[in-house]
Amino acid sequence: MLDADFFHRWMTAAAASVDREANHLTELDSAIGDADHGSNLQRGFTAVRAALEKEPPQTPGAVLMLAGRQLIATVGGASGPLYGTLLRRTGKALGEAPRVARQQLAEALGVGVAAVAQMGGAQAGDKTMLDALLPASEALGMSFVAAREAAEAGALATVPMLARKGRASYLGERSIGHQDPGATSSALLVAALAETDGASGGDA
Repeated sequence: MLDADFFHRWMTAAAASVDREANHLTELDSAIGDADHGSNLQRGFTAVRAALEKEPPQTPGAVLMLAGRQLIATVGGASGPLYGTLLRRTGKALGEAPRVARQQLAEALGVGVAAVAQMGGAQAGDKTMLDALLPASEALGMSFVAAREAAEAGALATVPMLARKGRASYLGERSIGHQDPGATSSALLVAALAETDGASGGDA
């Protein structure tokens, strides 16, 4: 079972991953976006880490809801509201349970991903973060590793896609041939989840 400490460590691992990959995310975004995805997320997850250290929430849902609020408050552009909605709605779906099973997290993440899709008006194949999140949320029912692999494959699959949503869609066919930065950062978030589970000694 996964407790609040597990979710705290997941968010900390995600922040560390964003720190490491910020320049790469910005490089991807410079090709088809505003060249600020990495720096924006880095600022947001730094705020998440600080908020969780200051007053650690006591339930998994509360950890994700606090993280989501911080991202909405600190990340510019579309990324803040989208990532914030993902984590807040996932956290809300987990409710006030002190511990949750992986299957419960998979179902809650599915709720969060659906909220992102509704907010952005996007679907699979539109070359957005959903191309990593949708397969990851479905695969999480099998294992954390399967979710990570699905997210990474989904992000890579955005390279040949034509962007239909977001800033990249303004480029038309010039968006083809570039990996979507939002899908890439989403894959980092899922990989951090798998890393946290591995450090805990295996699948919950």
